[in-house]
Amino acid sequence: MALILNIDTSTDVCSVAIARDGNLIALKENDEGFNHSTLLGVYVDDLLKENDLTANDLDAVAVSMGPGSYTGLRIGVSLAKGICFGAGKPLIAVSTLAVLANAVAQREGEEFFYCPMIDARRMEVYTAIYDREGNVVRDIHAEVIEENPFADLLSARKVLFFGNGSDKVKEVLKHPNAVFINGVSTSAANMIGLAQQQFEIGKFEDVAYFEPFYLKDFVATVPKRKVL
Repeated sequence: MALILNIDTSTDVCSVAIARDGNLIALKENDEGFNHSTLLGVYVDDLLKENDLTANDLDAVAVSMGPGSYTGLRIGVSLAKGICFGAGKPLIAVSTLAVLANAVAQREGEEFFYCPMIDARRMEVYTAIYDREGNVVRDIHAEVIEENPFADLLSARKVLFFGNGSDKVKEVLKHPNAVFINGVSTSAANMIGLAQQQFEIGKFEDVAYFEPFYLKDFVATVPKRKVL
């Protein structure tokens, strides 16, 4: 028996799920914007109470490790680590992009390449390419969207593009093998399968030293002052 708390704050969606042996038993999420610092702790507390659980009842905590929003990732990972420290539970980290790809691959019957995309601002996305079995075809990277991206992959097979960054590609990519799927967003519910797999093989993180996979350094911007 494995009872796992799953946390995803990698994008504008704040999402928490509890799963038992790979099956969803409770979910709370909000997609109305970056309110993670306000909502996340409340969602975790509510889910545990509503299911008559405490952190001590958990077997592990899983967190979406990125890439994604710098602030969102820090909030999610900080709370996950805090629960693990306090209750003495192992920490599982799953790739945000692998989770998105796995969620889509499970519902598609045809053989595709899977290209999840997370908005990285301007004309840039965080992305990777996976096959249907979850094997990495192209490693995680920040892709600048220019004319005719992914031409080599599209010449070999149909590629499914999805996630909150895929609209940027849709504007510039015109190819018969490019297929775009709407409505695919990050969710703790989508983490459950991969988190369960990692729990079963004992793939845990060092709670003290684990950091999110930001991919790019955070750059703080300072508003320009109006010169009088």
